[in-house]
Amino acid sequence: MTPPPTVTPWWRTLNRHHWFVFIVASLAWLFDCFDQQIFNLARDGAMEDLVGDKKLALVYGPYTTSVFMVGWAIGGLFFGALGDRFGRARMLTLTILLYSLSTGLNSFAHSVTGFCVYRFLTGLGVGGVFGLAVALVADSVPDRARAPALGLLQALSTWGNIASGLTGMAVGTLALLPFGLKPWQALFLIGALPAFLCVFVMYRLKEPEKWVRAREEGGKSGVKFGSYRALLSHPRWKRNAWWGLIACTAGIVGLWGIGNFHPKIVGSIIEQELAARNLSPAAMASEKTFWRAAGLLLQNIGGFLGMLSLAKLAQTWGRRPAFALALLLSFLSTVLVFKFMRHTGQMYWMLPIMGFGQLSVFGVYAVYLPELFPTSLRSTGTSFCYNVGRIIAATAPFTMSRLTSRLGGDIEAFRTAGLWVSLVLLAGIVVLPLLPETKDQPLPEE
Repeated sequence: MTPPPTVTPWWRTLNRHHWFVFIVASLAWLFDCFDQQIFNLARDGAMEDLVGDKKLALVYGPYTTSVFMVGWAIGGLFFGALGDRFGRARMLTLTILLYSLSTGLNSFAHSVTGFCVYRFLTGLGVGGVFGLAVALVADSVPDRARAPALGLLQALSTWGNIASGLTGMAVGTLALLPFGLKPWQALFLIGALPAFLCVFVMYRLKEPEKWVRAREEGGKSGVKFGSYRALLSHPRWKRNAWWGLIACTAGIVGLWGIGNFHPKIVGSIIEQELAARNLSPAAMASEKTFWRAAGLLLQNIGGFLGMLSLAKLAQTWGRRPAFALALLLSFLSTVLVFKFMRHTGQMYWMLPIMGFGQLSVFGVYAVYLPELFPTSLRSTGTSFCYNVGRIIAATAPFTMSRLTSRLGGDIEAFRTAGLWVSLVLLAGIVVLPLLPETKDQPLPEE
């Protein structure tokens, strides 16, 4: 009997250059997520200081998130198109520099308006990274390695989230910060550090050969690179773009419109449990910073496992079944935390479950979205689905804020508002049959 042929693991098909591209793209997205979560940890403390009223801070916090997400969407659309036109590597360098420096500027905000301006600028940079990073990897690695490499790239982003959680815990344990900084200011300054990655990207990262060849051939045949008109007028790409947008919006609402507000719930639990200790305002702020960061850490441990698991299922079951399961898990795990998490002991298992569900959706995004569009529109199409979805999802924090106010303005009203908004997750499942199944298919071309 002839022995079955040995299957070479996907990572052995990568050469030295492939690995360099993968590592740089993964670090770019990892540090991007680090900065995102620094914001989630620092937002509530910043609002309490800048507004001066805890109840008003509960209302203003979601507004700053909406501003951030609008900037994220605009930056994604803008830099996604430029990545197809002028190169993924060049634009990736620029977006890293923009989001790093703007994050640092947030520590110098003296008003809610200034804070929102810096968050908008940060969003512009943050928004460009995902579409550029996944297009860069998809166009650079061998076809067989594409799906697992993209799934791992997305899963590694949780390490950035975990690093921000550890950073927040470290800041929260310090009784006295240097230069008279408050915890939220220190977090934003630390968030500026990824700018140093730009040095390595600028001098060594090259554009993918596939993109270079396609760009040359497209110049001769008149193919429009990075054109939203081309994307939204072509029958096939238009269909993938619009239905992909709806499916992506649902998952983005689940995480950014609802799930990333769990630090509010954690903060309220800590405040209630430590009320009898009569801590000073500074000591209470440090305790809340520590436990919010611990909650983020727990969420992202689950998220790492969720991304790896659902990205793997996307490779074995198919993209659409994995997408549907991820959205369902996101909904159920959100209900678990917003309805039932009432004391710190429950955090240790409920937050990892929510992270598994909500972040698993993003593991499927990384595998699926680049497969829906051709080389000339790969970054553009991916950014359209991922970032226009953020414009729509930016209404979710605003909706939660308005619902919270109408329901009484306290933490219980906030929990109830989150449960209502989480129903959007189920809408994403409905449109999945209208998208193509791309499992075991080559990347599409014109």
